Amino acid sequence: MSFWEKAEQIDRRWVYLMVGLAVIVPFIVPAEFPISITPESRMLYDAIEELPDSCTVMVVFDYYPSTIAECEPMTRTALHHFWRKDCKVITLSNIPLGGPSMAESVTREIAREYGKVYGEDFVNLGYKANYVAVLSGMGTSIESIFPTDNSGTPLSEIPMMDSIVNYEQVSFIFEVADNATADYWVSIVNAQYGVPMGCGTTAVSAPKYYAFVGSGQFVGLLGGMKGAAEYEMLVGKKGKAVIGMGVQSLVHLLIIALVILGNISYFVLGKHKRRLS
Repeated sequence: MSFWEKAEQIDRRWVYLMVGLAVIVPFIVPAEFPISITPESRMLYDAIEELPDSCTVMVVFDYYPSTIAECEPMTRTALHHFWRKDCKVITLSNIPLGGPSMAESVTREIAREYGKVYGEDFVNLGYKANYVAVLSGMGTSIESIFPTDNSGTPLSEIPMMDSIVNYEQVSFIFEVADNATADYWVSIVNAQYGVPMGCGTTAVSAPKYYAFVGSGQFVGLLGGMKGAAEYEMLVGKKGKAVIGMGVQSLVHLLIIALVILGNISYFVLGKHKRRLS
């Protein structure tokens, strides 16, 4: 049997094995491919870089555990970026399933790296139902909507919140969402209170939000794992998104190679059969 005949009749189990190895091996031996920076990611990075040092920002964990692979690298990198500028960080979530706990674990982990103290440098407000009322209410008083933090501590007992009343003391909001809550942050908070806002979202949702960047309602946008990887590169904190893009790229190259091999073998064997006939 010739090489081309073997290529045409390759057992699909070998294909599954090759794809499996292409996914697993880069996690052991990182395969880093070039990552081009899109204008939207650069705009978000530049907008945050231009913020005054030590200002107050919000990082919103509006994504479910099912999209952690795409969204969590965005929030993690944003925390690195903000704390590199010594910003005060308020986290909250409009998602009851996982949002507050993810905010809690991610912020506390990264805070240790920068020596940040809970209650002085960051606070997790947690979750409150009815996000339309929540977003509108915080425009008047954050404490009226979140009288306590995620752990039940009254906001009046948290030193960082002494000087923060509403959106007027918030310099920037970074909304990371895998759903339509980003629309409400734009229509309520940005439109009515004029707070600058950036967004990170899943790849499937990103096309919708490019228009928000064009209109100036978002200062920048991270789309899917690619956007997260770009942001990691810009901030200088290569993490899971860069590794994930390496995995994706390697698997895509493998699939392309198999498709090309299959087509070549089809035409070569077809020509050979025509000659024999």
